[in-house]
Amino acid sequence: MAVCTGASSAVAGTVGVIRVIDGDTLDVGGTRVRLHGIDAPEADQTCTTTGGEIWRCGAWVSQTVTARFGGKTARCVSIDTDRYGRMVARCNVDGQDIAANLVTEGLAFSYRRYSDAYTGMERAAASRGAGLHSSRFQSPAEFRKSRSNADAPPDGACRIKGNISSDGTRIYHVPGQHHYDRTRIRTKQGERWFCSVAEARAAGWRAARR
Repeated sequence: MAVCTGASSAVAGTVGVIRVIDGDTLDVGGTRVRLHGIDAPEADQTCTTTGGEIWRCGAWVSQTVTARFGGKTARCVSIDTDRYGRMVARCNVDGQDIAANLVTEGLAFSYRRYSDAYTGMERAAASRGAGLHSSRFQSPAEFRKSRSNADAPPDGACRIKGNISSDGTRIYHVPGQHHYDRTRIRTKQGERWFCSVAEARAAGWRAARR
């Protein structure tokens, strides 16, 4: 399948500079791309070390992927389009399969629901305790299911939580704030996700006090 840019990129693929959204989602030359066949921890997901210490493994994965691939040029071949309108694709940098690298280094897992292409690599990573495999963790899919009573963000870049308190006050929480991780967003109740602080303020939400 040919890789090209422009209007046909949603069909064939895309080429461009990488901006990392999270562990398995990239912006490639302005096109939002979900890496095919792998699943990485959600940005707000935590893991537990063998010593019982809870740590922010999702944020660590995003930071590590950014350090490794951010700013480099990727060539992506489209496989599908997901329900959020993102291109689902296989991407490489200098001939290296990005997804394979992430699974091999223990930064992501084989997403068997959609592909077994990286299953062997995941087993090898687990056997040597690479990356996330040195901690106890939920699979990203299990983590998402565990919070299924709340709505997930429609896009990895839009992670500011617009919560409505019991007295009707509209409050936004940014990642890293005290109550961010335990705040659940229920869009059917008027709550919502924002992509920037400016957007939240313009919509009438105020900042959380901590």
